[in-house]
Amino acid sequence: MSRAVLSLLALPLSCLARDIRVGEDVKTIAAAIKLAQPGDTIHLQPIVYRDYAGFYAKKGEPGKPITLDGHGATLEGSDPLDPQKWNEVSPGLFEAKDLLARLDDAIIMRWFFLWDGKMNHMGRTSKGKKAAFKKVDALQPGEWTFVQDHARDKVVANQIFGSFFIRIPAGQKLDQARIFAPMRSVGVGLGGANAHLVIRNITATHPYNDGFNIHGDCRDVVFENIRAIECGDDGISAHESAEYRVDGLVAIGNSTGITDTVAAKTTYRHVFLADNLAFDLYFLNDGRYAVSDAVVLSSAEHALQVVGGKGQHSELRLDNVLIRREGPKGSAAVAKEATLFARRFTLEGDELKAIGKVETDGIPAERQALIEALVPSEYRSRLAQ
Repeated sequence: MSRAVLSLLALPLSCLARDIRVGEDVKTIAAAIKLAQPGDTIHLQPIVYRDYAGFYAKKGEPGKPITLDGHGATLEGSDPLDPQKWNEVSPGLFEAKDLLARLDDAIIMRWFFLWDGKMNHMGRTSKGKKAAFKKVDALQPGEWTFVQDHARDKVVANQIFGSFFIRIPAGQKLDQARIFAPMRSVGVGLGGANAHLVIRNITATHPYNDGFNIHGDCRDVVFENIRAIECGDDGISAHESAEYRVDGLVAIGNSTGITDTVAAKTTYRHVFLADNLAFDLYFLNDGRYAVSDAVVLSSAEHALQVVGGKGQHSELRLDNVLIRREGPKGSAAVAKEATLFARRFTLEGDELKAIGKVETDGIPAERQALIEALVPSEYRSRLAQ
């Protein structure tokens, strides 16, 4: 054990503001989270980690949160293909029978490969449209498919088996093809009863599930300045009775930007969403949700959906929110068992369809101020009128 870790362990647990540096005091993010006590701050370096941050029943104290400060770190969910796991079955056609230790339908419907730095979904996305998997003999260079092995069905409950196939130009070596696979499920994950946490200054990218995945019963959890880029499912998603607030969210190129469900209570402020595929803002079931000071450049199938359920009622409050439709018209809807309270709200290019209750003050969002405050410079031309 290093001297740095010994010195950390020697400090009394009541000591305020212990600093735990990943790469110096401990080797891994998991080790730092396990070590952290109320008042401690875990520091990452501003580098790319092929790792994730998991908080499971971790609790700070009121006024003494456990803080994870990424300092601009990126949690990368993908790894380059390992040629040892792939068999060339014909020139340019490769098969991997056991790419992940465990597969299920939820993973398969979220799956993608990164091909020369670009996400390749093959026309499939988790909460949106799903093209049928291509036949193996129909694959062209730059394409992939999955073939389920039904002979092994039900060998293990809730697990499926099968092979991934990819095709590259004949004669090209696999380790030269610049293909990556999403080998981790999330960037930041919370499960169980977590409380009094601060997670900030972190980018999550390329997991096969969510960038920020929050399950369980969370209290006094705060996210600040977080980014979810090109995640297989949601940029950020709350489940069960999770309660948290976010100040500063960028979610780009995910299946959905925000998806909150069950009985969660969430608040988002200072939000920029763009280039998501299925949904931008998606709120369900029996939760209470709020989004303020936000810009959404929507090319998703659904820019906004608020949906309740049998015996449930979902409520969303919007304040100073601009949603701008790009490309083909999509949908924005409030279902029967849902309520939208909208103040200073602008929906450009889509029509809001409401079966449920909608209350609005009719005042448009502060468009120019939002653009200047929230929209990265490379996206501003897309908002020009």
